[in-house]
Amino acid sequence: MTSLLLQITTTAADTTAALAEGAEAAPESVRLIDLALAGGWAMIPLALLSLAAIYIFVERFLTLKKAAKNPDGFNERIKKMVLAGDINGAKMLCAQTNTPVSRMLEKGLTRIGNPLKNIETSIENVGKIEISRLEKNLAALATVAGAAPMLGFLGTVTGMIGAFIAIAQAEGSVSPKLLSSGIYEAMVTTATGLIIGLPAYVGYNYLVSKIDSIVHAMEYSSIEFLDLLQEPQL
Repeated sequence: MTSLLLQITTTAADTTAALAEGAEAAPESVRLIDLALAGGWAMIPLALLSLAAIYIFVERFLTLKKAAKNPDGFNERIKKMVLAGDINGAKMLCAQTNTPVSRMLEKGLTRIGNPLKNIETSIENVGKIEISRLEKNLAALATVAGAAPMLGFLGTVTGMIGAFIAIAQAEGSVSPKLLSSGIYEAMVTTATGLIIGLPAYVGYNYLVSKIDSIVHAMEYSSIEFLDLLQEPQL
């Protein structure tokens, strides 16, 4: 009985010692800044791309939000003024509104008295200019969405090359720590590129959908305005 108790005590002590040794040998958690620094040269252009993507998205989001805000009943007020013959009042209302739709209608109002085809052409020309303004820097955001993952993968390839060179130059047996650290450091750039590229891609498509909505409103307003000019009252 005494020997059995001694055996249990010894086993428990050995288990406690093993757990304590394992806890001491457990690696410390890797900090985010350490991972960023381990990524190498590719992290610098990736950081610049992330800043560019954030700036473009925020700037375009605010611009499109402002462009989509037409006052309630704006088209109806323009219609009533035109039917009443108050062209100057309609022009003044458009000048005070400052949206793509208002600028298109203002151009059409300034052309009243000319052939309908000329009015339509002038409205279309202003619409093209407004669409170009709405799409400003969207191509750059799409470039970031495509380039960031590719740049991250390039950083991984160059990092893996450096890791294998270090392994080839190591004397004696290669430790698993040397191999694993070289690989995970190289993979950091791929992960970073995807983290930047995926939100940029989603943001790009979101902005495109907002532009499509604004363009639809512009087309609807221009068609409604041209139909108004063809009413018998005029």
